Amino acid sequence: MNTARTVGILALVMSLTTVTNLYGQAGPDSSQVLARVSNTNLTVGDLQLQEGGKLLQAQYQYYINERKALDELIDNRLLADEARRRNIPLDQLLDTEVYKGVKDPTEDQLEVYYEGLDTQESYASVREEVLEHIRELRRTKARAAFVANLRKQAKIDVLLLPPSADVDLSAAYENGPRSAPVVLVEFADYECPYCQKVNPEIQQLKKEYGDSLAVVYKDFPLPMHHGSEKAAEAARCAGEQGKFWEYHDVLFYSQLTTIDALKQHAQTLKLDQDAFNTCLDDGKESPAVKKDLEEAKSLGLTGTPSFFVNGHFFSGVVDYQALKDIVNQQLSLATAVHAEQQISKK
Repeated sequence: MNTARTVGILALVMSLTTVTNLYGQAGPDSSQVLARVSNTNLTVGDLQLQEGGKLLQAQYQYYINERKALDELIDNRLLADEARRRNIPLDQLLDTEVYKGVKDPTEDQLEVYYEGLDTQESYASVREEVLEHIRELRRTKARAAFVANLRKQAKIDVLLLPPSADVDLSAAYENGPRSAPVVLVEFADYECPYCQKVNPEIQQLKKEYGDSLAVVYKDFPLPMHHGSEKAAEAARCAGEQGKFWEYHDVLFYSQLTTIDALKQHAQTLKLDQDAFNTCLDDGKESPAVKKDLEEAKSLGLTGTPSFFVNGHFFSGVVDYQALKDIVNQQLSLATAVHAEQQISKK
């Protein structure tokens, strides 16, 4: 193998491992003593076991802020590199290329903007301030568009990873091989509008990555959604007949979760209606749903959808590109680790 390529792979593995350690996949030694109470040691492992949920959310907020700062750092580096490539100062690049199409607002536009302000000051007294504010907004937009184009041309590997936690997959339904290099776990609620919105994108992601990606569903019915817990039971009842994912998709597409609707879904999917009805009416799957719910609470999850990709946590309203980014990041890590293992065998 080419020496430079080998060094590059090893560097990637080492960098990813270092970052991963910072965010909890490996982390500090679980036996490390953090405090002593009445001659009893409290360790990192004790802290993670008892307070892991609180720590996960705090670590995730730190990650979000650090990722924003990292993106700004990347943007600044791309601009500086572009200025060097053109052999001009950065200020000149901004003035002659980035901001060249930015125009000042007309007087009418300034007056309209002023009318929308909650202020008692006269237009004349705030005009220059308003003008400079609009200029800055337009410059920021132009800079973002210019940097976006630079990003498309550059090779950027983001090694910063979200915090991680262990998720119990033993009784979960998965779409794809459990041995896949990337496993995406979703904690979701069938009545959650954001979960309904992201479901087609998860399906598209699975279609695009094939057996390289396994999607795992975990139930997290929220208390304000009164039909979601029974809907979760219904999906598991369908799962007993080998139709979990089909039923799961019908729930998200139809957005109907009354008991009558749940039974109608089973009829539509041509399930054994008597067996399904008995399962649903008897609450047979209720313990499994509640087990997922308790796990979500222990992890400190506060809303849906919440995701874990190879154990790394992220949550909130995400788009297809955000899902792709983290899957690609984990695929790069898996590829690099595999390559390093092959090198070590030679």
